[in-house]
Amino acid sequence: MAKQKFKTEVSQLLQLIIHSLYSNKEIFLRELISNSSDALDKLRYLTLTDKKYKKIAFNPKVSISFLNTDKEKTITIEDNGIGMDKEDLVQSLGTIARSGTKKFLEQLSGDSKKDSNLIGQFGVGFYSCFMIADKVEVVTKKALDSKAYKWKSDGKTGFNIVDTKKETNGTQIVLYLNDNGHEYANRWSIDNIIKKYSDHIAFPIELNYTEEVDKKVENKTDQINSGSAFWKKSKSGLKKKDYNEFYKALSSDTEDPLLYIHTQAEGNLVYSTLFYIPKKAPFDMFRADYKSGIKLYINRVFITDDDKELIPTYLRFVKGVIDSEDLPLNVSREILQKNQILEKIKKNSVKKILNEFKNLLSKKREDYTLFFEQYGIPLKEGLYQDFENKDLLYDLMLFKTNKSDGYVTLEEYAKNMSKDQKSIFFLTGSKINELKNSPLLEVCNSKNIEVLLMDHEIDEMVFGGGMHKYKDFDFKSINHANALEELGDKKDKEKDKTNKNIDSLIKKIKKVLDNQVKDVVSSKRLANSPVCVVADSNDPTAQMQDLMKQMGQANFDTVKPIFEINPDHKIVKKLSKMPNNKQFKDSVLLLFDQALLVSNIKIENPGDFISRINGILEKSL
Repeated sequence: MAKQKFKTEVSQLLQLIIHSLYSNKEIFLRELISNSSDALDKLRYLTLTDKKYKKIAFNPKVSISFLNTDKEKTITIEDNGIGMDKEDLVQSLGTIARSGTKKFLEQLSGDSKKDSNLIGQFGVGFYSCFMIADKVEVVTKKALDSKAYKWKSDGKTGFNIVDTKKETNGTQIVLYLNDNGHEYANRWSIDNIIKKYSDHIAFPIELNYTEEVDKKVENKTDQINSGSAFWKKSKSGLKKKDYNEFYKALSSDTEDPLLYIHTQAEGNLVYSTLFYIPKKAPFDMFRADYKSGIKLYINRVFITDDDKELIPTYLRFVKGVIDSEDLPLNVSREILQKNQILEKIKKNSVKKILNEFKNLLSKKREDYTLFFEQYGIPLKEGLYQDFENKDLLYDLMLFKTNKSDGYVTLEEYAKNMSKDQKSIFFLTGSKINELKNSPLLEVCNSKNIEVLLMDHEIDEMVFGGGMHKYKDFDFKSINHANALEELGDKKDKEKDKTNKNIDSLIKKIKKVLDNQVKDVVSSKRLANSPVCVVADSNDPTAQMQDLMKQMGQANFDTVKPIFEINPDHKIVKKLSKMPNNKQFKDSVLLLFDQALLVSNIKIENPGDFISRINGILEKSL
C-alpha cells in the first residue's frame, strides 16, 4: 500500500506533542497501556455477551519487553485484546476523525504537566510515543478476522499499512527509540513508570526480560502491577495516596483530585462506586457532546464509558466507576436507561455526592469556595433538573452580595434578614462590579438590606421565573418594578403625596419617550441616581430577553422597560422647570440611554447618544 500522508491536524498535533511535552515524556507508556486496557475490556465484554466470540480463549494480559543493544533500543507493548482491522488503523492512527483534536491544539499551553493531562483527556495519547521513538510499528489482528496488518510511521511524513501475519488477535506496538527514549529501555524505568501510572489497571501487566543467574542468562516474566479492581478493595486498607494514584490512572489528570467518594454497598443491592471531583473543571463541561466521566462495570466487567444516563447531566464533571453485581452482562443501552437497579444506584450516588459537597462546605469553606467557582454553574442547573434534591442543592449555593466581597450561603442570608423582610432579593446582570454599582440597589443599601448579586445567564433561568422558594422565602428580582414594595414605610407614603407635584413632568417625559417605554413612574428605589429602568412585574428582564434570543426564541416583541425617575434628584428637579423644547427632549433621551447602559442594555442609536453628549459638552464649555 502506498504511503499515506497524515491529515493536517495530525501533523500539527505530532509536532506540538513532541515539542511541548518533552519534559514529561514518560507518559507515552501510560497512554499505550491505557489503550491496551481498553482493547482488553472490549473483547472481554464480547466473549461474555456475544456467541460469536465465546470460542476465543481469553486470557487477558499486557506484555512489555525491551531490547537494549549498541545497535538498537526498542520497547514492545503487546495485548491480546479486540485488535484492529485496516479501517480502524486509518481512522485511529492516521486521521483522528474527532472534533476534539482541534480543541486539543487550541488548549495546549506550553506547560508540559498541564498538557500531559490534556493528551489523555482528548484521546490522542498514542501519538505521545513519537516523543521517544523515531519509528513506530503496529502489528494488529481484529478478533474473528483472518487478516492481520502492519502500520508503520516515522511520525513526520505519513504512514504505511501492509498485510502481514499474526496468529492471534490483539495488537503489538514496537517503539524504535530515539536518543530521547534510550533511558527507558531497561527494567527499572519501565517498572517505575507502571507503578506510577498504571498499577491499578485491572489486567495483568507482565514485564519480560533477561537476567543473569549463576552465570546463565535466563528469560523471566514478572507481573508488575496489582491487576485487581481497585474499587473492590477494602476501604480500610487504602490510603489517600492510593486513591490519588488510581484517579490519575483513571482520568489522565496530573493533579490530585479535590475529593473522592468511595461506597461499597451490601444488602438488597450489592454495588461499589468510586467517584472523584477534579480540582479543575473538564474542558468539555459545557459542550453538548461532552464525554461522560463514569465507567460502568458489572461484576468487574467493563460495560461502557459512553452512557450519559449513569449520572445526572448537572454532575457531568464527576469522574469514577460504578460496579454492580445485580445487572446482567448483556444489558443493552436501552435497557440501562430504564433499569430500576441502576436507577436506584444512581439515586443513592447522587445523594451521597451532594452530601459530601455539603460536608466540604461546612468543614473546609475555602476548599468549597474553590470548588464552587469551578462547578457552581452546573450545580445551578440541578435546581431545575433535580426536584428531589432541590433543598440539598439550595444549601450548596454560594452568592456574592451588595454587603459582602466574599460569598454567602442562603442559610447565612436568611439569618441576616431584617425582621420584616419576607423575600430573598436578588439582582441579575453580567458583571459583579456593575451590579455592585447599580442604581437599583440604592434603597437596599440605604436600608441595609442584603441583595444577592447574580452575574451569570443561568441565574435568570433558575431564579428569574418566580418558581423557586428557599424555606418560606420567595426569591424576588429587584430588576422588576414593585419588587421592593414590602420595604416601604411611612416616609415613602408621605413622599408619594409630594411626588404628585411631578405628574406634569412625567407626562412630558412620556411624550418624549413615546413607544420606547412601557411607563414612566416616580421611583421609590433611587437615592443618588436620577433615573433607572426596570422590567414590569410580569415581564422578562432585559437579561432574560437576551437569553431567549440566544436560545433561538426570537419570535417575540422586545418588552419595553419602565422608566423610573427620582423626584428628589437635582437633575430631575431642574427638568421639571424646563420648557418642552429641544434641550428638554435631548436631556430626557440622554437620561434614558444612560439608564439603559447602566443596566447593560444595548441602546438603539449610539450615534444619537454621542451627538447629545457632545451638544451638552459644547454648551457647558
